Amino acid sequence: MMEKTVKRGTRTGFTTGACSAAAARAAVLGLVDGQVPATVEALLPNGQRARFDVQDGRCDAEAAHAMVIKDAGDDPDCTDKAHLTADVRRLPGQADAFVLLGGFGVGTVTMAGLGLDVGGPAINPVPRRSIEDNVREAGATLLTHDGLEVTISVPQGVEMAKKTLNARLGILGGISILGTTGIVKPYSTAAYRASVVQGVEVAASTGAGTVVLTTGGRTEKFAVAELPGLPEACFVQMGDFLRYALDTAGKMKLQRVVIGGMVGKLTKIAQGETITHANRAEVDTALLAELAAGIGAPPDECAAIAAAETARFAAERMQVLGLVDAFHGALARKVVSTVTGRYPGRFRLDVLVCDFDGRKIAEASSDD
Repeated sequence: MMEKTVKRGTRTGFTTGACSAAAARAAVLGLVDGQVPATVEALLPNGQRARFDVQDGRCDAEAAHAMVIKDAGDDPDCTDKAHLTADVRRLPGQADAFVLLGGFGVGTVTMAGLGLDVGGPAINPVPRRSIEDNVREAGATLLTHDGLEVTISVPQGVEMAKKTLNARLGILGGISILGTTGIVKPYSTAAYRASVVQGVEVAASTGAGTVVLTTGGRTEKFAVAELPGLPEACFVQMGDFLRYALDTAGKMKLQRVVIGGMVGKLTKIAQGETITHANRAEVDTALLAELAAGIGAPPDECAAIAAAETARFAAERMQVLGLVDAFHGALARKVVSTVTGRYPGRFRLDVLVCDFDGRKIAEASSDD
């Protein structure tokens, strides 16, 4: 846990989309002016303009090359310092044509459900528009008689992609080019939240009718073992973003949602929290005491659970009393009632509970 006295930085940064657009703009200016500039002022998707340093600029009469190094600010982003590279070439005689391609290190879309063409580059819609807007603004004189082809590449993209959820989403061979405003806010979690939404959309595209939501790697491994017949893309690590996952499942009309988890996160879901981060709400140990009382735990044990700081304490006391299965079964049923109360009739809900070693100890279903 991070100490509350540790101060986080507040310096903003730029998205991969903004850096790609800036690199493309600089390369186009090289074709227009005969020299790639050392800095470029680019238009961001939010309507602001920002200045970027340009590296490795070179050009001739037909093609130009420019690179912008991503600065994520104080955000802990795995694509920080990525080299967003643009290669632009003329398309003689193809007036006003704009072609956008993905080069090395930009992922290729292999599954439906992302709003991108299967087989095409993983460059999201807003960055696509931003790149095109910058190219058209900077290259207006060229586009009166020629077209422009832009290829975005990221030399470190293959390695960086291993730290993302791209492979799960069917994006192979590199990173995605992302960003809705162009600005990265420190610790915003927006990128992870967006990946959860995309994950549910991809699950819907498999045709299995089911999405399995887990809180992390350990609970996902457990869920995969319990549901071996489902495609890998049906399993989504939602982290703390239950609300966004369930809203998307409803929007995509999925017939079945499975939640796999352990006592701590499941308690927060049972008490009605849909953003389950530790800093957002405390575990309601009084709820756990009530569940324990309902399965016959002694009053002094229930009082101790209510006074405790963690859900794990309750699980450990139930283990000692031989009530662990009954307790977690009651918790699973409470999760079902809470979630289906918020999403009535939207989908069948199954809850799978594992212990801290990843072993199944209880389950419940809205069909029970």
